[in-house]
Amino acid sequence: VGDGGKMILQQGCHSGWIEVICGPMFSGKTEELIRRLKLVQIAKQRVEIFKPVLDNRYDEKHIMSHSEQKFNCQPIEKIQHVLEVIKDNTRVVAIDEAQFFGKELPDVCNRIANRGLRVIVAGLDQDYLGKPFGQMPQLLAVAESVLKLKAVCMSCGGMATQSQRLTTQGETVVVGSGETYEARCRACFDPDLIVENAVPAIPIAKIAEQ
Repeated sequence: VGDGGKMILQQGCHSGWIEVICGPMFSGKTEELIRRLKLVQIAKQRVEIFKPVLDNRYDEKHIMSHSEQKFNCQPIEKIQHVLEVIKDNTRVVAIDEAQFFGKELPDVCNRIANRGLRVIVAGLDQDYLGKPFGQMPQLLAVAESVLKLKAVCMSCGGMATQSQRLTTQGETVVVGSGETYEARCRACFDPDLIVENAVPAIPIAKIAEQ
Protein backbone atom coordinates (compact mmCIF):
# COMPACT_ATOMS: atom_id res chain seq x y z
CA VAL A 1 0.00 0.00 0.00
CA GLY A 2 1.55 3.27 -1.07
CA ASP A 3 -0.78 5.75 0.62
CA GLY A 4 -0.17 6.26 4.33
CA GLY A 5 -3.78 7.24 4.83
CA LYS A 6 -5.01 3.84 3.64
CA MET A 7 -2.68 2.15 6.11
CA ILE A 8 -4.57 3.73 9.00
CA LEU A 9 -7.78 2.03 7.88
CA GLN A 10 -6.14 -1.32 7.25
CA GLN A 11 -4.16 -1.65 10.47
CA GLY A 12 -5.78 -2.46 13.80
CA CYS A 13 -5.88 0.33 16.36
CA HIS A 14 -3.31 -1.45 18.55
CA SER A 15 -1.01 -2.58 15.73
CA GLY A 16 2.12 -0.66 14.86
CA TRP A 17 3.64 -0.50 11.40
CA ILE A 18 6.40 1.11 9.31
CA GLU A 19 5.88 3.34 6.27
CA VAL A 20 8.84 4.34 4.09
CA ILE A 21 8.90 7.25 1.63
CA CYS A 22 11.97 7.06 -0.61
CA GLY A 23 13.37 8.33 -3.90
CA PRO A 24 16.05 10.71 -5.23
CA MET A 25 16.60 14.29 -4.17
CA PHE A 26 13.94 16.79 -5.29
CA SER A 27 11.28 14.07 -5.55
CA GLY A 28 9.13 15.46 -2.73
CA LYS A 29 9.94 12.97 0.07
CA THR A 30 9.82 15.50 2.89
CA GLU A 31 6.78 17.14 1.33
CA GLU A 32 4.95 13.80 1.39
CA LEU A 33 6.10 13.21 4.97
CA ILE A 34 4.71 16.60 5.99
CA ARG A 35 1.43 15.86 4.17
CA ARG A 36 0.98 12.71 6.24
CA LEU A 37 1.90 14.53 9.44
CA LYS A 38 -0.75 17.16 8.78
CA LEU A 39 -3.34 14.37 8.58
CA VAL A 40 -2.03 13.04 11.89
CA GLN A 41 -2.58 16.46 13.42
CA ILE A 42 -6.12 16.59 12.07
CA ALA A 43 -6.73 13.21 13.73
CA LYS A 44 -5.43 14.76 16.98
CA GLN A 45 -2.74 12.12 17.44
CA ARG A 46 0.51 13.02 19.16
CA VAL A 47 3.50 12.86 16.83
CA GLU A 48 7.22 13.17 17.48
CA ILE A 49 9.54 14.01 14.58
CA PHE A 50 13.28 13.37 14.36
CA LYS A 51 16.10 14.08 11.94
CA PRO A 52 19.92 13.69 12.01
CA VAL A 53 21.89 16.57 13.52
CA LEU A 54 24.08 16.85 10.42
CA ASP A 55 21.10 17.86 8.26
CA ASN A 56 21.21 21.60 8.91
CA ARG A 57 20.71 22.81 5.33
CA TYR A 58 17.59 24.87 6.01
CA ASP A 59 16.76 24.86 9.70
CA GLU A 60 18.30 23.06 12.66
CA LYS A 61 15.01 22.44 14.50
CA HIS A 62 12.59 21.81 11.64
CA ILE A 63 12.19 19.32 8.86
CA MET A 64 11.73 21.42 5.73
CA SER A 65 10.89 20.58 2.15
CA HIS A 66 12.43 22.33 -0.86
CA SER A 67 9.09 24.17 -1.18
CA GLU A 68 9.66 25.51 2.37
CA GLN A 69 6.92 23.55 4.12
CA LYS A 70 8.12 22.72 7.62
CA PHE A 71 7.41 20.94 10.91
CA ASN A 72 9.11 21.17 14.31
CA CYS A 73 11.47 18.27 14.98
CA GLN A 74 14.16 16.98 17.33
CA PRO A 75 17.68 16.75 15.86
CA ILE A 76 19.49 13.63 17.12
CA GLU A 77 22.96 12.19 16.63
CA LYS A 78 22.07 8.50 16.85
CA ILE A 79 18.83 6.77 15.95
CA GLN A 80 18.89 4.85 19.26
CA HIS A 81 18.14 8.13 21.05
CA VAL A 82 14.59 7.96 19.69
CA LEU A 83 13.86 5.01 21.98
CA GLU A 84 14.97 7.04 24.99
CA VAL A 85 12.82 10.13 24.40
CA ILE A 86 9.51 8.91 22.96
CA LYS A 87 6.68 9.98 25.26
CA ASP A 88 4.06 7.51 26.47
CA ASN A 89 1.18 9.26 24.71
CA THR A 90 2.93 9.46 21.32
CA ARG A 91 1.10 7.54 18.59
CA VAL A 92 3.20 8.44 15.50
CA VAL A 93 6.98 8.69 15.11
CA ALA A 94 8.40 10.37 12.00
CA ILE A 95 12.04 10.22 10.86
CA ASP A 96 13.38 12.38 8.02
CA GLU A 97 16.68 11.92 6.10
CA ALA A 98 16.88 8.41 7.53
CA GLN A 99 19.72 7.37 5.21
CA PHE A 100 22.15 9.29 7.43
CA PHE A 101 21.55 7.05 10.43
CA GLY A 102 23.61 3.95 11.25
CA LYS A 103 23.06 0.21 11.11
CA GLU A 104 20.62 0.33 14.04
CA LEU A 105 17.94 2.10 11.95
CA PRO A 106 15.85 -0.97 10.94
CA ASP A 107 15.98 -2.45 14.44
CA VAL A 108 14.94 0.82 16.10
CA CYS A 109 12.04 1.29 13.68
CA ASN A 110 10.92 -2.30 14.28
CA ARG A 111 11.05 -1.84 18.04
CA ILE A 112 8.97 1.33 17.85
CA ALA A 113 6.39 -0.36 15.59
CA ASN A 114 6.27 -3.34 17.96
CA ARG A 115 5.18 -0.94 20.69
CA GLY A 116 2.05 -0.34 18.62
CA LEU A 117 3.17 2.97 17.09
CA ARG A 118 3.01 4.13 13.49
CA VAL A 119 6.49 4.87 12.12
CA ILE A 120 6.86 7.10 9.04
CA VAL A 121 10.36 7.27 7.55
CA ALA A 122 11.63 9.38 4.63
CA GLY A 123 15.03 9.07 3.00
CA LEU A 124 17.17 8.52 -0.08
CA ASP A 125 17.18 4.94 -1.32
CA GLN A 126 20.36 5.44 -3.39
CA ASP A 127 23.57 7.40 -2.84
CA TYR A 128 25.43 9.63 -5.32
CA LEU A 129 26.94 6.55 -7.00
CA GLY A 130 23.53 4.98 -7.56
CA LYS A 131 24.15 2.33 -4.89
CA PRO A 132 21.74 1.41 -2.05
CA PHE A 133 22.15 4.05 0.67
CA GLY A 134 23.12 2.83 4.13
CA GLN A 135 20.43 0.86 5.94
CA MET A 136 17.58 1.95 3.67
CA PRO A 137 17.41 -1.40 1.78
CA GLN A 138 16.97 -3.31 5.06
CA LEU A 139 14.30 -0.87 6.18
CA LEU A 140 12.44 -1.16 2.89
CA ALA A 141 12.43 -4.95 3.30
CA VAL A 142 10.67 -4.90 6.69
CA ALA A 143 8.27 -1.99 6.08
CA GLU A 144 4.56 -2.61 5.63
CA SER A 145 4.22 0.33 3.23
CA VAL A 146 6.72 1.69 0.68
CA LEU A 147 6.26 4.69 -1.61
CA LYS A 148 9.04 5.30 -4.13
CA LEU A 149 8.81 8.81 -5.55
CA LYS A 150 10.33 10.07 -8.79
CA ALA A 151 11.64 13.50 -9.70
CA VAL A 152 12.05 15.31 -13.03
CA CYS A 153 15.47 14.95 -14.66
CA MET A 154 17.11 18.37 -14.58
CA SER A 155 19.09 17.51 -17.71
CA CYS A 156 16.49 16.11 -20.15
CA GLY A 157 13.13 16.41 -18.39
CA GLY A 158 12.59 12.65 -18.14
CA MET A 159 11.71 10.57 -15.08
CA ALA A 160 14.50 10.91 -12.51
CA THR A 161 15.39 8.23 -9.99
CA GLN A 162 19.01 9.24 -9.28
CA SER A 163 20.71 12.02 -7.30
CA GLN A 164 23.50 13.53 -9.39
CA ARG A 165 26.31 15.07 -7.37
CA LEU A 166 27.73 18.17 -9.06
CA THR A 167 31.04 18.22 -7.18
CA THR A 168 34.02 15.88 -7.17
CA GLN A 169 33.79 15.15 -3.44
CA GLY A 170 34.15 11.42 -2.82
CA GLU A 171 32.54 11.07 0.59
CA THR A 172 29.27 9.13 0.72
CA VAL A 173 27.67 11.80 2.92
CA VAL A 174 27.86 15.33 1.54
CA VAL A 175 24.95 17.44 2.77
CA GLY A 176 23.73 19.89 0.17
CA SER A 177 20.85 21.01 -2.00
CA GLY A 178 20.50 22.60 -5.45
CA GLU A 179 24.08 23.86 -5.48
CA THR A 180 25.43 20.33 -4.93
CA TYR A 181 22.89 17.92 -6.43
CA GLU A 182 20.44 17.50 -9.29
CA ALA A 183 17.82 14.86 -10.01
CA ARG A 184 18.74 12.75 -13.05
CA CYS A 185 17.22 9.96 -15.12
CA ARG A 186 19.09 6.71 -15.80
CA ALA A 187 20.47 7.98 -19.14
CA CYS A 188 21.72 11.34 -17.84
CA PHE A 189 23.08 10.05 -14.53
CA ASP A 190 26.89 10.13 -14.43
CA PRO A 191 28.32 9.12 -11.03
CA ASP A 192 31.90 9.73 -12.20
CA LEU A 193 31.24 13.18 -13.69
CA ILE A 194 33.21 12.27 -16.80
CA VAL A 195 30.55 12.65 -19.53
CA GLU A 196 30.97 16.38 -20.01
CA ASN A 197 28.31 16.70 -22.73
CA ALA A 198 25.63 14.90 -20.74
CA VAL A 199 26.27 16.60 -17.41
CA PRO A 200 26.09 20.41 -17.18
CA ALA A 201 29.07 21.96 -15.42
CA ILE A 202 26.79 24.08 -13.22
CA PRO A 203 23.30 23.43 -11.80
CA ILE A 204 20.33 24.00 -14.12
CA ALA A 205 18.86 26.44 -11.58
CA LYS A 206 21.90 28.69 -11.91
CA ILE A 207 21.86 28.46 -15.71
CA ALA A 208 18.28 29.75 -15.66
CA GLU A 209 19.36 32.80 -13.66
CA GLN A 210 21.95 33.85 -16.23
